[in-house]
Amino acid sequence: MNKIVLGIVLGGALGVLDGLSALVSAPETREGIVGIVAGSTFKGLVAGVLVGWFARRVHSLPAGLVVGLAVGLLLAWPIAYLNAQEGKDYYWQIMLPGALLGLIVGFATQRYGARGTPADAPLNARAAGPHA
Repeated sequence: MNKIVLGIVLGGALGVLDGLSALVSAPETREGIVGIVAGSTFKGLVAGVLVGWFARRVHSLPAGLVVGLAVGLLLAWPIAYLNAQEGKDYYWQIMLPGALLGLIVGFATQRYGARGTPADAPLNARAAGPHA
């Protein structure tokens, strides 16, 4: 499976689990769980696309982990901020699963995703020629 598709599939699945984690970490959100799961799934899909795209361009596990973590945190932060503005302190319950989602997708896309076509090769490999 190519890196972007792997990122989308894994990000979507982890997004569902991320949303469902609200039932455990914040049981008072039970009535809004459908919206929470939908939003978390969307966040996971977007993270999967971005991290998968990065993994096709840069073949480095440490870089993939950093980018995955950053994307997960950046996508979770606005939701945590908006909740804080409404007086709901769910910062850790939102940021921690988002960070974990990004790390897992970053790891999986670097480690298990197929490299793709030669056009997707990193720029430094193309410049080195066919014997790189």
